[in-house]
Amino acid sequence: MEVLGAEESGDKVYPLRKAESTTGHLDDLLKEKLEKAFHKQTSKVRLHDITKIASEHSPIDLAHAASHLPPNVRPILYENLPNREAKIKFVINTDGNTRLAIFRHLNDLELKKLFEKMPIDDAAWVTEDMPERRFRRLMEQIDSKKALRITELKLHHRNSAGRLMTSEFFAFTMEMTIGEAAAYIRDNPRIEFTRGVFILNRAGELQGAVPARNLMINPPNTPLRRVMKSILHKVTVDSTREEVIDLVERYKIVSLPVVNIDNHLIGVIAHADVIEAMEDLADETIAHMAGTREKFTTYDSVLKRFLTRAPWLCVTLFAGLINVGVMSSFQKYEGGLLTFVLFFVPLITGMSGNIGLQCSTILIRGMALGTISSHTKKDTILKELTSGLFTGAIFGVGCGFIVYFLEMLGGGAFSSPSPAIIGSIIGFGLLGSCFVGTLLGIFSPLFFSKIGIDPAVSAGPIVTAFNDFLSMTIYFLIAWGISALFL
Repeated sequence: MEVLGAEESGDKVYPLRKAESTTGHLDDLLKEKLEKAFHKQTSKVRLHDITKIASEHSPIDLAHAASHLPPNVRPILYENLPNREAKIKFVINTDGNTRLAIFRHLNDLELKKLFEKMPIDDAAWVTEDMPERRFRRLMEQIDSKKALRITELKLHHRNSAGRLMTSEFFAFTMEMTIGEAAAYIRDNPRIEFTRGVFILNRAGELQGAVPARNLMINPPNTPLRRVMKSILHKVTVDSTREEVIDLVERYKIVSLPVVNIDNHLIGVIAHADVIEAMEDLADETIAHMAGTREKFTTYDSVLKRFLTRAPWLCVTLFAGLINVGVMSSFQKYEGGLLTFVLFFVPLITGMSGNIGLQCSTILIRGMALGTISSHTKKDTILKELTSGLFTGAIFGVGCGFIVYFLEMLGGGAFSSPSPAIIGSIIGFGLLGSCFVGTLLGIFSPLFFSKIGIDPAVSAGPIVTAFNDFLSMTIYFLIAWGISALFL
């Protein structure tokens, strides 16, 4: 009998995502309990309360609540967890700042005991929050085979299939029977059966997979080759996180095998790992669209928050200074053109900015879901341009007539000889600025994607800032041109 690629591992538990009202209420309750426990005056009573809280609640829930505590007391909560299994779940599910505080608190022996029972793929991910010197010292102390696998996983890019996969799975040769495979699975209960059962040939090449149902309904003496099914989808260690998510989403894959160039099975990506990757990707996209990459807690300093936001806000600052330069260049028209044109700048920039953000959001969503390909890109761009031009025309004409009638009813509030000229300037200016906003919203995500940068960054301050500059410039030029003809 030959068994390949199997090793005992600790249980890996993922938090269940419940309704926001349930988890939110639980988080608030735990935060209140922990804050009261850590603020008691008598340390004996405080430790008793913390021990009671740690025994009554799931370590996963405590891991989320710990991020709201001051960093210096988080290790105390960790130390009062009931057993090592709970501590492992706590460390895996908490945030990076809490892990860093715990690692600083633990000595080398305690850290060694913690990682000896931790699953290899989780250990590789958790050690990202550990100083390099401490990591090397830890790898020298734990089992050499496990240390080698953890080190190999860390060599892969953080957002690659190599980092999402686990090297602990069930893999058997084609000649083995269902009974032999079942006996091995029973002898290794700590390896997750949900990752699948894969079949290899004698050279270690991936041949197929056996569904769990086939192991149950067939006689024990049936060879695995007769009940296995071919594998249609697999990835390499260098495949991107987005490629993995796309495959799993499209084909509803429970376990995605990872192979090398020789088709040797070297890892498996479980569905739960893909869900976590999707959540991370969504968090990063939202942060990029907001113009920040920050991950902070309530106890992080104001300076840290400022430094994470400032680079993106600088883009807005410089674009604003350019806008001031554009407006100042029209000062010579003060008393005529500039008198009424400036009143409508917020309208122009607001409308064009929203249209640009709508276009960029639609494109980014399509690119993320894979609905925009090289064949459909031109058609998508043409439709968005047409939509932007049509939207600008409708709102431009409508706004022009509204301004015209308001000027007529107001008896000529602006210093212009004709309400029609004012309506024309506003209408054509809105049309031009909306079209410019559409162009920026379409081509900025495509440009960033072309140069290898996440296109989500263009949906935040970049589109907003440069849209204000371009739309206002177009608006002033249109206003100047119409005024030069009729005034």
